[in-house]
Amino acid sequence: MRHIKSLPIALLATALCSLVLAACSRQEASTPEPEASADAIPVSPIEVSAESWGELNGETVTRYTLVNEHGMEVRILNWGAYVQSIRVPDREGQIEEVLVGYDDWDAYLNDCCYAGPIVGRFGNRIDQARFTIDGETYQLTVNDGPNQLHGGVKGLHKRMWTGKIVDGGVELNYLSADGEEGYPGNLDITVTYTLDDSNALTVSYSATTDKATHVNLTSHTYFNLSGDRKRNIEAHELMIAADHISEVDDELIPTGRALDVADTPFDFNTPTAIGERIRVEDEQLKKGGGVDATYGGYDHNWIFAQADGRLRRQVTLFEPESGRFLEIYTEEPAIQFYSGNFMDGSMIGRGGRPVQHREGLALEPQHFPDSPNQDHFPSTRLEPGDTYSTQSVYRFSVLD
Repeated sequence: MRHIKSLPIALLATALCSLVLAACSRQEASTPEPEASADAIPVSPIEVSAESWGELNGETVTRYTLVNEHGMEVRILNWGAYVQSIRVPDREGQIEEVLVGYDDWDAYLNDCCYAGPIVGRFGNRIDQARFTIDGETYQLTVNDGPNQLHGGVKGLHKRMWTGKIVDGGVELNYLSADGEEGYPGNLDITVTYTLDDSNALTVSYSATTDKATHVNLTSHTYFNLSGDRKRNIEAHELMIAADHISEVDDELIPTGRALDVADTPFDFNTPTAIGERIRVEDEQLKKGGGVDATYGGYDHNWIFAQADGRLRRQVTLFEPESGRFLEIYTEEPAIQFYSGNFMDGSMIGRGGRPVQHREGLALEPQHFPDSPNQDHFPSTRLEPGDTYSTQSVYRFSVLD
């Protein structure tokens, strides 16, 4: 049986001493570039700091760093609300990078592949890039064949957010104007990232509108728990608590049918290596497309068996060699699992290394794709006077 390692007593003692002595907050060691800003504030036991990381049209790109007492480090950008980096220990205590991403600001400005941002207003696909509300049809921007993907050409991932340090993390705000990317209503969005001492990163979302609209926000990070991309993700063992997926057509738009995962490559109710069944003949699997023209890959919406709006553990991911273990808790009814099908070396990641096939995977808690056009799906409609609110938690640990 695998066990989560206990935290060393010395670390707990250190934390208690820090509280008693009211130690000043950590300030990152200065480097010639970029310069650290002066707005770092003491947050105990989580240390939060901010630094200038670039500039765009006279606005400062700020990188926020969150660190806990176990060495877990998370870096957040106000550009696109990106999670730029997550560094966590393996079972030997070696702290390494577990996200696919870039080293510098320019790469995030020109990011081709949604490597860590908040996507929206509507994460995932909308058929024909349009929907109708109360008899009025809204034509959205098109960026995925005839459809819209992840909020359009200049979605939330291509916008400058306003950030501030809060207790244990950073709060980011963006006002998406009425008509932006075709969506109705002025949408006031807040996303808060907080870290705790159990190695859990919480992403909290809220939004209000002055006109009926649709909202489906999610974090689009690529995980690779091997550390610094030492191995691809095929040996990662994935569990998704879902009995059905959304059937998709050739453009990955849901047909409206839910398919039972039993006896298919889509059954991850028990932890299973991703590579174990990714090269089998399956009509839905092939629709995932990408580098493997024969078999395709995963790029589908898993419908959780139990989802009632409460925070539930729905997904786990384990990398056997490093021992790193990720648990995802969410209030959302589904998750999109994408197995890095189109990673072909054209994306240049950290250290100037090309990102090769299946060197990262995305796990995106969400409402169903194309919900605005499918009335029997859980609704994504937001009305004036109501508040969109959802939360997902990513907890890291190690297994023996």
